[in-house]
Amino acid sequence: MKTLIELYDERPIENVLGTEVFRPEETVFLCPPEIVSEHALKETYRRYFEYRGIPVRVTIVPVSLLDAGKVEKRLRQILEECPDCAIDISGGTDAALFAAGAVGGDTPVYTYSRKRNTFYEIRNAAFARSLPCKVRLDARSCFLMAGGTLLKGRENNEDLKTRLADIPKLFGIYKKRRRAWRQQIGYIQRISSSEPGKLSAYGRRAEKVERGRVEADEEFLRELADAGLILDLAFDGEEVRFRFPDEMVRFWLRDIGSVLELEVYRACHAAGCFDDIVLSAVVNWEGGSSQRAGVTNEIDVMAVRGIQPLFISCKTCEIKTSALNELAILRDRFGGKGSRAMIVTSATASKDRSLMRMRAGELGIEVAEWKDLSEGRLEEMLRGV
Repeated sequence: MKTLIELYDERPIENVLGTEVFRPEETVFLCPPEIVSEHALKETYRRYFEYRGIPVRVTIVPVSLLDAGKVEKRLRQILEECPDCAIDISGGTDAALFAAGAVGGDTPVYTYSRKRNTFYEIRNAAFARSLPCKVRLDARSCFLMAGGTLLKGRENNEDLKTRLADIPKLFGIYKKRRRAWRQQIGYIQRISSSEPGKLSAYGRRAEKVERGRVEADEEFLRELADAGLILDLAFDGEEVRFRFPDEMVRFWLRDIGSVLELEVYRACHAAGCFDDIVLSAVVNWEGGSSQRAGVTNEIDVMAVRGIQPLFISCKTCEIKTSALNELAILRDRFGGKGSRAMIVTSATASKDRSLMRMRAGELGIEVAEWKDLSEGRLEEMLRGV
């Protein structure tokens, strides 16, 4: 097979998987003209295949996939020009599939089953006969195939991998101090700086804030010191002083939600089933190289298993419907059918929690609550058990 014909599908993985596995010289995409400009779509696939190290020529053929007659005509033209072809019918519309079947002849035809993660021969395609898919993607690939770009997030994930042992220390303190966490992180914010290189913190035991004052919890700070998360802790009368070991830990202790995101990130690693895990995955929807160039969103934690991405949102407060809707949109846009979405909350359950669970179920979003985290069930949930 020198040329692979793909019937464009809204699920990004359906459009690139055949080329990933069978490595044709050229891939021809039959694509509805209203989806995106021909140049933009070609650039999307060029960038994706270049990143994946696949030397393939990409051709875009605009045609309405709702018109079986037009699709059949286009297919016959391609087959005449490129006799060594195969047709992938994993994606596309019913009309496009009907047209592919009407073409007939000896042209190889195959499909892919998401449920079994296996390719199957439909006609004259022995190369795809019951062939397991062994493709392993990373987070960047998942965004690229859908026309997006993974940008630099708040954390350096390579450095973070070396700090996994520190996360249980931080989360252990959070489990004990969860209800006072917001207040105490607010205190640390008040007496420290986020400027590069400034690791010292100094202030009074009680600091003024807009709505009153915030007081240092001496026991809380001593627990951080015992865990090595702050250094040189000293109480001198009404004054408190310490320093952070580095800027990474400083960020963790100045950001209210970081502790939960870090624990989910650690649990993904501990689950032992993911090929790529990214904390603070920032995506530019239009493929731009910065957060200013187009629409961007941040995914708290993203993990990829084989070709299946998992999008995770972390909330230390109660989950709102808007957060569920946003997560579902991101999953559908950059993962499509077969991908997973999970929302994790450490908030105390409220009377609206049952309604939230119902809405999450409607959207196909998995929910992990505080009991799941505190009783050690998160890793199992991440594995999908």
